[in-house]
Amino acid sequence: MGKRENFKKKVAQKSRGTFPRALVLGILIFGLFLYMLSMFNLNKEEIIPVTYSEFIQQVKDGNIASAVVIEKITRGRDIKGVFTSGKSFAVYAPEDPVLFKLLDEYNVSYDAKPEDTILKQILSFLPFLLFILFIWFFVFRQMQSTGNKALSFGKSRARMATNDKQKVTFKDVAGVDEAKEELQEIIDFLKSPQKFQKLGGKIPKGVLIVGQPGTGKTLLAKAIAGEANVPFFSISGSDFVEMFVGVGAARVRDLFEKAKKQSPSIIFVDEIDAVGRQRGAGFGGGHDEREQTLNQLLSEMDGFDTKAGVIMIAATNRPDVLDPALLRPGRFDRHIVVDMPDIKGREEIMQIHTREVKLGKDVDLKLIARQTPGFSGADLANLVNEAALLAARRNKQMVSNNELEESIYRVMAGPERKSRVISEHEKKLIAYHESGHALIAHLLPFADPVHKISIIPRGIAALGYTLQLPLEDRFIMTKSEILEKITVLMGGRIAENIFFNESTTGAKSDLKVATETVQKMITEYGMSEKLGPITLGKSDELVFLGRDFSRERNFSEAVASEIDEEIRRIINECYKRGEDIIKNNKAKIEKLVKILLTKEVLDAEEIEKILGKSPKKNSLPLTNSKLSGKEQKTKVIEPPVIRQNEKV
Repeated sequence: MGKRENFKKKVAQKSRGTFPRALVLGILIFGLFLYMLSMFNLNKEEIIPVTYSEFIQQVKDGNIASAVVIEKITRGRDIKGVFTSGKSFAVYAPEDPVLFKLLDEYNVSYDAKPEDTILKQILSFLPFLLFILFIWFFVFRQMQSTGNKALSFGKSRARMATNDKQKVTFKDVAGVDEAKEELQEIIDFLKSPQKFQKLGGKIPKGVLIVGQPGTGKTLLAKAIAGEANVPFFSISGSDFVEMFVGVGAARVRDLFEKAKKQSPSIIFVDEIDAVGRQRGAGFGGGHDEREQTLNQLLSEMDGFDTKAGVIMIAATNRPDVLDPALLRPGRFDRHIVVDMPDIKGREEIMQIHTREVKLGKDVDLKLIARQTPGFSGADLANLVNEAALLAARRNKQMVSNNELEESIYRVMAGPERKSRVISEHEKKLIAYHESGHALIAHLLPFADPVHKISIIPRGIAALGYTLQLPLEDRFIMTKSEILEKITVLMGGRIAENIFFNESTTGAKSDLKVATETVQKMITEYGMSEKLGPITLGKSDELVFLGRDFSRERNFSEAVASEIDEEIRRIINECYKRGEDIIKNNKAKIEKLVKILLTKEVLDAEEIEKILGKSPKKNSLPLTNSKLSGKEQKTKVIEPPVIRQNEKV
């Protein structure tokens, strides 16, 4: 069934669910309205009350057109009728035996019937009662619920996990073995607190889980609840803060009261930086709603009884903006860092995510793990899902290694766009650009090996790309490696100038990354020979700007001029080095471009056949040269590098 038919089917199902309900409700309201009009008809004529003697006289005078005689259950009769003049009348009559004879004698049209019973009277009012119930349900009930919501502003919105749902345990978490070990103590305390208390030990009141997005912070907290088998209250930091002052503080109090009643229990606050940012840095002074909420949170954590069995866990990817009072011992005593997974962790994570996926015999998760340095757990989950969708799209029964590798490039650079029309001249430009990157990366001894070259457009901006994959996860980079990285970035622009004597806009992204990298070398890593091993500039400390919004200049204009000169010198030296490599290997580039224009995509084996064996890349430089071997620590694993030819 096509997309159009599916869309029509969904619209029809939605129409069947909403239109008849609205129609029935409208008809019901309209019918009840008509019934009420019929019962309380404001336009009916006035009924004239008359005595029984007057009624007899009117009968004899021939002034009665018709009458209805109602025999009452108790005693007497009620007579209702119409005068010949058209006016209505009503009269109470005693039990007169000659009444009907008199009406027959004077030819009065009449009808006799018994009085309605109580049941009949109740049934006659049933529609009216239904109407009242309808009004109560849809109007008063809504007003009541609105009132309850108004009164429940101060109630916590935390969701309590129950045992009925599928539990998450440490078996579902991989790649964070050190974090799991530290959190195991929390579980042991919740299961058997006497083990720690008899030795005088106190369990941490709070645990702060810090890590980059997608590394599994929330999953770890859920696993703690599943392992400890205790009530688990989860809430987001943004759920505390409202536009009304005092609401957040009330919700904090209510949350801790609930947790204490259910102790031993766990409170988990996700994205705590939404409420725990440093005080005194906002635009509302010291009395805005967020700061009052934070003050209440600090007060509640101070009042924790270590024997109460309530442990607070929070997660954030911005620990730098949190208030220092929140991080001191006695509140968040333990800080657990969840790093990006290494090659072993990535393999274990993919084994978890492929439990329900049918994998082909050719799938090698170790190889996929090697090709995905810098990927978080969320990225790997997305990779496996994309591979399964791609295999289903190709009508395959199993996911093969090809789908997994294709998903890596899809996650990093976006989907292929083979339908994009590119002229032969532009295609040739892209091929030379990417070949320039690939040749330099292939020949430089410390640059990451080239894994793939493509001139098929991907994503929004990439017209082609060169994918480099490191041999192993790295946590530090030498000056030599950084300079070779910059040289590889210059490769695309160098090839354009040598073979076309022209520059294109495709190197925009390369030049930006190269300039930023050199600037960090000089101002952060202290790798400038002219300026020496110093750090220049510092991050802005304004928390409401995110602390990393800008860098404050703490140096003179003369030093700024020297920084600019150093940036230009290093980039020019790298450009000259790359230019010499390409000029000396023009034939290899021509051969690479020719095959690339035919195949459009080349892998590592094909590249090595064309360019020859690459120099050894897994050792650090030992000789003393301009490319010295000083090391500088970096904060994260180096991700796979894509040199992409970007469109304007």
